[in-house]
Amino acid sequence: MSFKEQEQQVTDYLILHRLPLDILLEVKDHMISQISDIQANENVSFEEAFHKTQKIWEDEFKTTTYSVFYSGGIPVILKRIVKEKYNNIIRKSLLLGFIAFLVNAGLVFISADQEVYNSLLKLYHSLFILVPFLCWVFSKDMRKYVRKDFKYQKKLFYTVYQQNLGIFALCINLLFQLTLRDDRHIFKFFKTDDPVSVFSLSIALVFPYLLYVMTIFLMINFLKHRESLNKMRNFLDLSVN
Repeated sequence: MSFKEQEQQVTDYLILHRLPLDILLEVKDHMISQISDIQANENVSFEEAFHKTQKIWEDEFKTTTYSVFYSGGIPVILKRIVKEKYNNIIRKSLLLGFIAFLVNAGLVFISADQEVYNSLLKLYHSLFILVPFLCWVFSKDMRKYVRKDFKYQKKLFYTVYQQNLGIFALCINLLFQLTLRDDRHIFKFFKTDDPVSVFSLSIALVFPYLLYVMTIFLMINFLKHRESLNKMRNFLDLSVN
């Protein structure tokens, strides 16, 4: 059996566990290295070394759940990698979302009246629509790789980030609605003595913040997805500009 055939056998084994392609390629490199070490140290065939390597990785491929992001069962190794990557992105998104919210609040204090604030707020929220749109426009070669239904061999996501990008349309739609809406509570609360409903004010404050976080989370996923595709461009024979 040639090395290429051996490599394909390892790839086929990992495809069965439905790892995203970027994770699959990393795991494959580790497994092939372990198989080579076992062959060299124990003087056994590829098949026997591969079997021993599968036993070493057995616990990593046991099925578990991660209902926050996956509806079905996933391998333990994928859950661990996803939690590490996503938790880091979520922390960044919460922080950057808070900064974006502070900018929103700052617009209140530089606005002379309600009309000026509404105009500045619409312009500000338009930026949250414009930036993802420009990323899409200038990423022509990777557009199909963003679709949730576009998979490697019709089985695997190309990266661990791809599945999250399917809600981009929902996010843009919510941003568009937010941009069209005039503020009726925030400016009144901070700059006037008029009474404001606590519930309405809470919604007016929390909803934009959550939408900022969601948009930033998706943008980071988009950039990470693009970066991962670039790393795999030789394997995929693509150019992501």
